[in-house]
Amino acid sequence: MELMPQQIILINLEKPREKKLEEDVRWLCNSFGLSPGRDTENIATQIILDLLQQLSEKEEKVSSDTIADNLEVNPSRVNHHIRNLITSGLIYRQKRALYLRGGSLKAAVQEMKKDSERIFQELEIIAEEIDERMGLKNR
Repeated sequence: MELMPQQIILINLEKPREKKLEEDVRWLCNSFGLSPGRDTENIATQIILDLLQQLSEKEEKVSSDTIADNLEVNPSRVNHHIRNLITSGLIYRQKRALYLRGGSLKAAVQEMKKDSERIFQELEIIAEEIDERMGLKNR
């Protein structure tokens, strides 16, 4: 089974000083590099907020089309950001429905943390093998 490429970006940013839902979600998105500089309208943040709202209302299925309608944004723009959210591991798509990984934002972040730990373990093993072949030693 071939793994889908995953890109986890971590940016160490100062947390918002005040507890405000939208600012906290924006900080989370920015910390994961999900709101690139060109995203002046913070579409990624709006997508996450809309997804959270729909999930908290116990919606059966959340679709990118529904999110686009709710945000009054072109579906192709929403899908672009959703692809980034999927690639990061924060959400996943099953058929046409979108889900928050683990069922909550905290669970999604915990799963992404596990993913990054697995990636670092694999990198460390390969790095050690390369060091051994090159005759390099740890201090």
